[in-house]
Amino acid sequence: MADFNITYVTEFILQGITDRPELQVPCFLMFLVIYLVTVVGNFGLITLIRIDARLHTPMYYFLSHLAFVDLCYSSAITPKMMVNFVVERNTIPFLACATQLGCFLTFMITECFLLASMAYDRYAAICSPLHYSTLMSKRVCIQLVAVPYIYSFLVALFHTIITFRLTYCGPNVINHFYCDDLPLLALACSDTRLKEILIFAFAGFDMICSSSIVLTSYIFIIAAILRIRSTQGRRKAISTCGSHMVAVTIFYGTLIFMYLQPKSNHSLDTDKMASVFYTVVIPMLNPLIYSLRNKEVKDASKKALDKGCEMLKILKLRK
Repeated sequence: MADFNITYVTEFILQGITDRPELQVPCFLMFLVIYLVTVVGNFGLITLIRIDARLHTPMYYFLSHLAFVDLCYSSAITPKMMVNFVVERNTIPFLACATQLGCFLTFMITECFLLASMAYDRYAAICSPLHYSTLMSKRVCIQLVAVPYIYSFLVALFHTIITFRLTYCGPNVINHFYCDDLPLLALACSDTRLKEILIFAFAGFDMICSSSIVLTSYIFIIAAILRIRSTQGRRKAISTCGSHMVAVTIFYGTLIFMYLQPKSNHSLDTDKMASVFYTVVIPMLNPLIYSLRNKEVKDASKKALDKGCEMLKILKLRK
């Protein structure tokens, strides 16, 4: 009979990053700028790679997919997060929360394994240049992209179903700026031990596998760089690897901090700040770190701008 007195949750309230009124407008403007830069940077990179034949190589094929993932990743989180700064009560329906969690997990896991695919591509290019075309054939490239997408979708679907099969009958305020597993578990009325074990197991497996591929690839890359006799060539290669490793370290570091520590050590407010890096900041930085410092991309951008200016001139003359 007690079950009849239980009121089940039909929507959640996202608490957001801060509830201090004086920070609402500055935070909204800051994240709006970050999101616009993210959209323009990633969409521009995808467009540039598609229209310029010189960028139709495995490296830029992976970059285009990374840009797509970052664009989707950020779009699944940032717009809803910014709503917190302009409304008093930012609600999200039960099914919409499940959808956001599923999208977040899909693109987060995909990014982990895309970074591993990109590291393997750089390993093949630097350590086995004579066999590069064979190692990174079109078929292999498609597989290195398709497998992360499929695997990530299935894992995300599995986790989302388990999370939303839990009972939510008490408080419905999520101490976060998006629907994530850990703050949702804090609201569950039912036993969450199985879900916690699954989070730890899958997060550990995904991060250990993908980071091992990245680390192993870069160990061989660094060894190959040290064998380069040209000082200028060595500096250029080290600079490229350094940029990659900075992005990888930030991404994996925040994920390890979030998901591979004991529950007793978790502070949701601290996790919230860490989440900003890999959900908002990293998708903005990736186009800069991985491509905008690249001479080929700069040349392709300049060429595209020149063509655009010429087309505008022609249109003005016709008018």
